[in-house]
Parts: sequence; C-alpha cells; structure tokens
Amino acid sequence: MPDSALPPPPSISLDSSDSSPAASSLTASPKPVSPTGLDGKLAERRPRWFWPGRGPRRRHRPALSPWAGWMPFELLVALRFLREGRMQSMLILAGVTGGVAVIIFLTQLINQLQVTIIDRVMGSQAHVVIRPTEEITRLVSPPGAEPPVAAVVQPREQRLRSVDQWERVAALAAATPGVLAVSPVVSGPAFAARGNSNKSVVLMGVQPDAYRRVVRMDDYMTRGAFALAGSGALIGTELAQDLGVTLGDKLRVTSASGRSETVQITGLFDLNNRDLNRRWVFVTLQLGQTLLDLPGGVSNLDLTVTELFGANAVADALRLQTGLTVDSWMQTNSGLLSALANQTVSNNLIRSFVVLIVALGISSVLVVSVVQKQREIGILRAMGAGRRRIMAVFLLQGGLVGLAGSALGSALAYALLVVFSTVFKSPDGTAMFAPELDMKLVLLASLLACGVGLLAALVPARNAARMDPVQAIRA
Repeated sequence: MPDSALPPPPSISLDSSDSSPAASSLTASPKPVSPTGLDGKLAERRPRWFWPGRGPRRRHRPALSPWAGWMPFELLVALRFLREGRMQSMLILAGVTGGVAVIIFLTQLINQLQVTIIDRVMGSQAHVVIRPTEEITRLVSPPGAEPPVAAVVQPREQRLRSVDQWERVAALAAATPGVLAVSPVVSGPAFAARGNSNKSVVLMGVQPDAYRRVVRMDDYMTRGAFALAGSGALIGTELAQDLGVTLGDKLRVTSASGRSETVQITGLFDLNNRDLNRRWVFVTLQLGQTLLDLPGGVSNLDLTVTELFGANAVADALRLQTGLTVDSWMQTNSGLLSALANQTVSNNLIRSFVVLIVALGISSVLVVSVVQKQREIGILRAMGAGRRRIMAVFLLQGGLVGLAGSALGSALAYALLVVFSTVFKSPDGTAMFAPELDMKLVLLASLLACGVGLLAALVPARNAARMDPVQAIRA
C-alpha cells in the first residue's frame, strides 16, 4: 500500500490552553499513563522506589572501611551481618551483657561477704586450739571376774588442767607445716568486782607479743595499747560500762579457786562482740597462772595457720602427733560453714540458669538470622564460599557478641558493686564490702561468655552451612 493511502497519525496538541486532565497529563510527561487513579484522575506509573518530592529512592550501602581489606572474609561477613541486623544484635548484646554482669556481680558480692563474715568471726579466735584430753571414767573389772550384767558409770567432772609438757608441744606445733604462730594461754572463770558491782568474767593470761600474732588485738583497741605488765589488765568496753570504770581505775579479780588480785585497767578493747566484751579480762601469763592455780602451766595453745581452710589438716596432723584434743575453727563453727556452703550452692545455681538463658537467647537470635539471610548465604555459596566458611561466619557472630558482652558486663558489674557498697552499710556504719573486681573472675566470666556464644551459634552455623545454594537463592 502506498504511503499516501495510510491514515494520518493522530495529532497531539501541546497547547497549554487545553485544561482537560488528559491534556495536562500528556503535556507534563511522555511516560505511560494509567486510565484510572485513586482520585479518579490519570496517574503516572511510578516505580516502587520513587520517593515523592525527593526523586528516586535508591538503596545505599555504606562503603567499606579502608582497613576492611585486611580483614578475613569470615570476619568481614560476620560484622556485616551484625551491622545489618542492628536491632537483633543490640538485643542479644544486651542479654549477654546482663548475664555476664549478674554472674560477676553475684559471685564477687557473695565472695566478699563471706570473706567479711569469716574475718569478723575469726578476728577474735584462733584457727587451731590445742587442749588437754578430757578425763573419762572407765569400768575396770578385777582379773578373772565375770563382766557385770549392769553398771552405772557416772561421767567424771572436768577440772582446769594444764597441757602436759606444753613447751615441747608448742615447739612441735610451731615446726608443723602450715602453722604461722603459736601462743600459750591460760584461761578460766573468775569474778570482777568494783564497789557493789560484781560480774562473771573469763580470765585470760597471755603473752602480748605472741597473742597479737594469733588474734589481731591491736585493731580492736579503743583506748590504750595491747600491752601488759605487772598487775595491768585489759577489759572490754561493755564490761567497763557495766562496772562503771574507765582507763586507770582498779578492779578486784577473784578466781574460782578463791585467789584474788587487784588489777589496774590499762586499756579498753571492742571485739565487735558484746558477749566477749563483757567477759574477757586480759592479764599477764604469770598473773593468770597464779590466780587460776596453774603454776607454770597453760590451759591451751592457740595457733594461727597460713591457709584458713587448711586448718582441719593441721589439726589432724597435730592430733596424731600429740594425742591431745585439737580443734580447728571449722569444727567449732560448723554451722557457719554450712550456711556459707548453702550460699555457694545457691550462687552456682543462679549462675547456671543465667548461662543457660544467655545461650538460648544467642542461639534463638542466630537461628532467626540464618532464616533471614538465606538468599545472602545462597549467593555466597554460589560464589564459591565453602561450608566451613559459612559456618565460621555465624560462629564468629556468637564469639563477637560474647566478647563484647563480657566487656560491657564487667563494667556494669563494677558499677553495681559501687552502688551497693554505697547504699548498704553494716550496723556500725562501715561498708559491708569493698567495690573491687577480681581480675581472675572477670577473665573466667569473659571466657565463659565467649564459649557460650560459640556453642550457642553452633547449631545455627551448621544449618547455614548445610543450605543448598539454589534453594537458598530461590527462597
């Protein structure tokens, strides 16, 4: 057909005077138009990434840092995944931080409280005490006589006796491994009288230089010094208040055997124990031996050891060597040790549950991350990344979260210790514990957090490594 036979093309008017909607639309843009719109007018076909008033909205990924080229491939991808899922990363990091802070804070708090309790209890007593054996009544039958059918054996009364050859026993105890100091002590009941006041006390005859190595009496002196000479005596603050005496006054001390002596008060002490403050009266060893009718003898030997919780071993060794009654502080304070052991068990249970919760949190978040990153994982597999590399990516995520959470958790734990030491005080107004961190505990908690992060990421990492590249890209 000749060109002259073709119908002429429709003419499009570009006159701006045409005010119809169609005309104005055609004049504004040559793009295809939609015949209908939400407002009944012709609307342009705009792409999904169009941002009204700002032009096309394009997805922009931040450029890599210059030092990113020096990073291993697995670490680079792990950091990229963590940065893209900021909310998930922040939540899991908060969980790890809280878990590490709880572990360090509770462990440090309980350990320091236990040390404080033991120090206060042991501040007024020896670690190991050697005493004479108790007198026991035994039934003795004459030779050839039949054993009695029934007999009543009365327990024998115990009297104040001296340790047999106490100088030799003291030398043997001082040479025993683990023993730090030995102090001879003579103690027994007595009465302290001042005017019309009369109080039952325990008379303590000691050698000041030796006894202060066993009990830190210098730290408990409120007035005067822990020094004894002649007829000088040291009493507690509670006893001084009950008798109405002070430094320089005199007391009449009478033992149970009837011996008495007038002593002069040369010092006052406060052992943080009202019962001991009301009962203990310190005199020289010679005066105590005279009043208690033990000339040249001692009622017990007090020992202090280098390892506090090794006192039982030292006591057992001395008991076998001497045949005397040897008791350690762990035997005389069994109730305290039981309470401390229960406290330790509770702390271990709390830490175990915290570790389990943190591990479940890390694992659950990384499982969701694997599902969200299926296409990226498939692309990486298609580009040649092996299963080990994909697995290493998610393991690194768990390890990095554990490492960062351990650092932040340690700082949070120290802050909690500072706050609690400031708010909670002892009855006397002193701090219950010192706000300090044990670096060994911090290191162990950090290793635990990193290990938990790696173990929690193991299952998601294996799932990601087993993905088929084609199916992952199609998902």
